[in-house]
Amino acid sequence: MDLDAYLTSSGIWYRFVEKTETVHTADASRATGIELERITKNLVCRISDGRNALLVIAGNRRVSLRKAAQALNTGNAQLVGFREAEEISGYPPGGTPSINHKTPLIVVIDRGVLEHETLFCGGGTRNRILELKTQDVLRLTNAIVADISEP
Repeated sequence: MDLDAYLTSSGIWYRFVEKTETVHTADASRATGIELERITKNLVCRISDGRNALLVIAGNRRVSLRKAAQALNTGNAQLVGFREAEEISGYPPGGTPSINHKTPLIVVIDRGVLEHETLFCGGGTRNRILELKTQDVLRLTNAIVADISEP
């Protein structure tokens, strides 16, 4: 799983921002000076039919699992623990990007994330953030866009 190689081969624009090691978006915001609302939370969840999904929301918002389940047309969605999230995505929590996962994931992006031309997400490790064009993320993941967050 080589995120750098994937990014290069995809031909999209991207930029890494180096930082001290962090797990949570609020800490990443403080470490980089990037506004919390611009850094995404990339949350791995399991839906009722056993498939896995990645929920992408702004760092200043909370995920609504009820809304996520509705967007995924399933009975429920439950977040998985850190260890399982890393096994599924291939990346440590705090480093999970919005693209290029070890296991194919259904990606659901909160509508509010689309307000910005670019988004900042995990950069594959806890020591960097990856900036991507929001439209490239949508295209590369075939993401579902829905209202899946709350203030």
